[in-house]
Amino acid sequence: MRAVVRQIPFGKVATYGFIAELAGHPRGSRQVAWALRQFDPGLPWHRVIGKDGAKFGKVLLRGASGVEQVLRLEAEGVRLLGTRVRLDEYGWDGKR
Repeated sequence: MRAVVRQIPFGKVATYGFIAELAGHPRGSRQVAWALRQFDPGLPWHRVIGKDGAKFGKVLLRGASGVEQVLRLEAEGVRLLGTRVRLDEYGWDGKR
């Protein structure tokens, strides 16, 4: 799963469920979250967000981690609507 996360391009996001699907575990979104908790330098964990309806993703992390995720995404040019991200604009299609 971490190998898939490393492929998310700068300025793009992917949902936990999409990462799980690409990794061959279509029902493994919780496992993706667990895998991202393990320290792995250079892993772009901030590009992985939750799904919030058909058109949006959402930063699910709370507190300082959520603030850091928002700041990192904004630094990459991702525009957020509060904690929501338009998937049609910033969603990664899974291609390199």
